Amino acid sequence: MGVGWFGCRQCAMSKEFASSIIKTLRQQGFQAYMAGGCVRDLLLKREPADYDVATDATPEQVMEIFPETYAVGAQFGVVLVPLPEEQRVAGKEPALPKAQAVEVATFRRDLGYSDGRRPDEVRFSKDPREDVARRDFTINGMLLDPSSGEVLDFVGGRRDLEVGIIRAIGDPERRFAEDKLRMLRAVRFAARFEYQIETGTLAAIQHQTHEIQSVSCERVRDELTRMLTGANARRAFLLLDETGLLKEVLPEISAMKGVAQPPEFHPEGDVFVHTLLLLENLPTPCPAPLAWGALLHDVGKPATFRVAPDRIRFDDHVDVGVKIAEETCQRLRFSNDDTKQILALVDNHMRFGHVSRMKESTLKKFLRLPAFEEHLALHRADSLASHRNLSTYDFIRAKLAEIPPEKIRPTPLVTGDDLIAAGYAPGPTFREILEAVEDAQLEGKLQEHDAALEFVKRAFPIPNRVSRQIDS
Repeated sequence: MGVGWFGCRQCAMSKEFASSIIKTLRQQGFQAYMAGGCVRDLLLKREPADYDVATDATPEQVMEIFPETYAVGAQFGVVLVPLPEEQRVAGKEPALPKAQAVEVATFRRDLGYSDGRRPDEVRFSKDPREDVARRDFTINGMLLDPSSGEVLDFVGGRRDLEVGIIRAIGDPERRFAEDKLRMLRAVRFAARFEYQIETGTLAAIQHQTHEIQSVSCERVRDELTRMLTGANARRAFLLLDETGLLKEVLPEISAMKGVAQPPEFHPEGDVFVHTLLLLENLPTPCPAPLAWGALLHDVGKPATFRVAPDRIRFDDHVDVGVKIAEETCQRLRFSNDDTKQILALVDNHMRFGHVSRMKESTLKKFLRLPAFEEHLALHRADSLASHRNLSTYDFIRAKLAEIPPEKIRPTPLVTGDDLIAAGYAPGPTFREILEAVEDAQLEGKLQEHDAALEFVKRAFPIPNRVSRQIDS
């Protein structure tokens, strides 16, 4: 059956390259098809992120036909064929990013999954039906002949695409036992495409939720990041909660459920409701640190909840939240740079409430926080998920338009070398002096080097000079 995929909008050059690989393999007498997610996306008239090819040629035969092939998983029948050099994106290693290569996998049957991730043994096959039967979900289990547009669908994937169902291929309990991460992938696909998880598939996830603990933290983190940075993050987290996976992978987020907030500031509901509404208002695509900072911005509230005589309060929830967020980042093994930005987002999100009362110097220092646009995006989403008052957001946008960048981060008028030349001994007071000069500069009170040095001499007299004046 034809799919009319040539009528879809143009995809990346890798589509043509994948087609050429298939053509070459067939000319050598092998079966070859596009496989997996790229077929699904083409059927949905979406542009695939990358292309996979399935074939009955063995890895050795593929590598003989394509000499530049990278054997990234030859023992499992998987190799990468890089794009021709003239088609690669400059500055990237062709063997690493999938967008720079086409994955070619040999038809296979998997035998045993004792580690809950990789097959203990694979047996290569000549039958595409055997290969499809080992895959995760029906919508990812179709094969496509690019020359004719014919789709090979042995598992009912087209039907599930039409009705919007995420269904495991074969026995869902077995599919999830083979690779526990598939439980999170089911949630991600259901959220991404706004599909329902089929009843038996959902029941199998709920039965095995505790098994997600055996998956490496890095794989869990990456799957959650894909959910958070996609278009339907709120739905993804509602599904994580429904399946029971949320309390397994992010207990600190599950703890937000039922934690009431003062209705005068948060008419939307509890901390969990607020956080998920906030995710809806993030930009798409969303930078990963911003998405995680948004998810964790109020993570300190459950631990600091108290009912005071006047209203519900969360004393020191920012400080507590930073500590919990740091523990979360460490557990999920974020990079140092991502951790630093995520913690900065949590640490600074309440400061927006004070911007209209900040001194000019304090405001300018706030505006020059690294990746400040992420802080501002978080504040906007936070506001829209609660009181919906964007006056502070508008105030900041106006300030950024009004103040030239060189006034927010001016060249220092005085340096440590200047202080030494003026007779000051290096020490802890240097920082205090330089900060005082910078504040005066940011306030517009100092604009020249000489005036700044005079300011220093008046505000921070050298101690031994003072004693000599007293003796005389």
